[in-house]
Amino acid sequence: MKIGVITFPGTLDDQDAARAVRYAGAEAVALWHGDADLKSVDAVVVPGGFSYGDYLRAGAIARFAPVMGLVIDAAKNGMPVLGICNGFQILCEAGLLPGALVRNAGLHFVCRDQRIRVENATTAWTGRYEFGNEFVVPVKNMDGRYVADKSTVDELEWDGRVVFRYAAGNPNGSVRDIAGICSKNGRVVGLMPHPEHAVDELTGPSAAGLGLFTSVLDALAVR
Repeated sequence: MKIGVITFPGTLDDQDAARAVRYAGAEAVALWHGDADLKSVDAVVVPGGFSYGDYLRAGAIARFAPVMGLVIDAAKNGMPVLGICNGFQILCEAGLLPGALVRNAGLHFVCRDQRIRVENATTAWTGRYEFGNEFVVPVKNMDGRYVADKSTVDELEWDGRVVFRYAAGNPNGSVRDIAGICSKNGRVVGLMPHPEHAVDELTGPSAAGLGLFTSVLDALAVR
């Protein structure tokens, strides 16, 4: 399996995401923001960082990068896509996920290890988990507060599209402690915490984040 990892100007976590892909047993394929093709990848990770310096709004410019047009089309055709932190912001800006990520409630950059709870273990990226699993991964964001109008949030809750929720404290004021959500078909997932920084017990607060990257390989194997 080949999983593409996109690099934009200002991306910080592409190499970490590529390492997580390799740890999971897949081939990590580097994708550049100006690429005109997806290089026959089976899935895509949109990693964290500060794409285009977060000018205008976090993710607002990256959404128009040439490679994102291809990702949007591929996602609409069922390709699994994972957006992490700035990648989550980009997926929301691109319309692949509802809502938006705005300035943290405390108006401060937050960087800490954070416990999250699995709310949906049926997406393409969470099949290795069970509902209610809790694990610790890092968070590091300034614009990490997930917001949406009440009807949208109610719909996400009703449809089981809240994938991860913050446990043991909400680091950024996200509505209803939402840490991650998914598309209607469960193939596109965005989350603010960083599972790619929790794939090795030696270097992360846990290795539980690896489950996202192994889960998608399972999903691809039965497509």
